[in-house]
Amino acid sequence: MARERSPALWLHSQTSVTRRMPVCRRITLLLLLWLLHFSSVYSDITDGNAEHLKREHSLIKPYQGVGTSPSSQWDFWGSTLITSQYVRLTPDERSKQGSIWNTVPCYLKDWEMHVQFKIHGSGKKNLHGDGFAIWYTKDRLHHGTVFGSSASFLGLAIFIDTYPNDEAPDRSFPYISAMVNNGSLPYDHRKDGRSTELGGCSVEVRNKDHDTYLAIRYSKGRLTIMVDVDDRNDWKECIDFGGVRLPTGYYFGASAATGDLSDNHDIISMKMYQLMVEHTPEEDNQDWTKIEPSVSLLKSPKDNIDDPTGNFRSTPLTGWKVFLLLLCALLGIVVCAVVGAVVFQKRQERNKRFY
Repeated sequence: MARERSPALWLHSQTSVTRRMPVCRRITLLLLLWLLHFSSVYSDITDGNAEHLKREHSLIKPYQGVGTSPSSQWDFWGSTLITSQYVRLTPDERSKQGSIWNTVPCYLKDWEMHVQFKIHGSGKKNLHGDGFAIWYTKDRLHHGTVFGSSASFLGLAIFIDTYPNDEAPDRSFPYISAMVNNGSLPYDHRKDGRSTELGGCSVEVRNKDHDTYLAIRYSKGRLTIMVDVDDRNDWKECIDFGGVRLPTGYYFGASAATGDLSDNHDIISMKMYQLMVEHTPEEDNQDWTKIEPSVSLLKSPKDNIDDPTGNFRSTPLTGWKVFLLLLCALLGIVVCAVVGAVVFQKRQERNKRFY
């Protein structure tokens, strides 16, 4: 991805172009340029750049040699089926578990993972399950009770849970949540992980006729989860949480499980991108492999306004924010037009006095 320039420096670079314009037109043009700049920056927050694609951590069709070649960078286990079009972690059958894991540890400090997936089956509403998980953990291929993997893990887990075990009325399923664990907090499947989640969102992802995507971004202590499931080529924020500490040297993987209810859980692709982010000398000199997975502020993402490092929270421009900014720009243009008309009329009246 391209580096993001400071908004203040970017606007300053535009002033030489607008210096000779009338003040009103100058303000309007700068406002429009500012909007265009930020729209392009934040719309690119989860757009993959092939230049920074890390193939050693990516799972891409047709998955040649996966699990069969000695040089393969992915291993699979359980009910996982590899085809040329998808990796099926579980079939639509009861009591199945499957997983696929990257064999290469990831030493990127800032990264973004794009997952294309498909959950589908014959079960009707609330008669399907259980879901799948995306992992970034110290150990791989550890089988267990949490979507086919271990409940006491070290690292990060993103759960796409399709069945409500708790059956609480305040949450609809499918539900996406995130958890950071240092191995001391087991995921409570009976409560759908409520006590340990960083945040989450309800998203309809089953039996879609179009592609469905999940983006996981970790950069400078901030974890952001976004989804694109409505066939609009538009990312929507699900989770945004600061104060997250993750080490390097862990493994990426995906796992799924079915119980009394079932679904097909398919992974189409997992694409890893390196984010080009500058760090302080102290951060660069730190041994990132020794970091313990942790969250410095375990509270609701809605309350997590300030970054624990002291930086004000910077979130993607969601639809309503873009609408407000465009509305402000339109109001600015209208005000400038009115002021311009008044100034023009006064000049016309003054010119008539000299006839």
